[in-house]
Amino acid sequence: MLNFIKNFRNEEDGAVTVDFVVLTAAIVVLGLAVGTAVSNGASTLANDIEQDVLNQCSDGTCD
Repeated sequence: MLNFIKNFRNEEDGAVTVDFVVLTAAIVVLGLAVGTAVSNGASTLANDIEQDVLNQCSDGTCD
């Protein structure tokens, strides 16, 4: 029983799993943050383009 406890204490396989979970969670959160930023920027740009197109011929003279 004493050998089992010593081996369990020296085992490092669990630490690799914890590191993997933490790094994976960080990558997922970073991906969500980047996706949100790009989505907001794309929506703003699309709205600006829409307004420019609508204002292009609003005075009745289209060149």
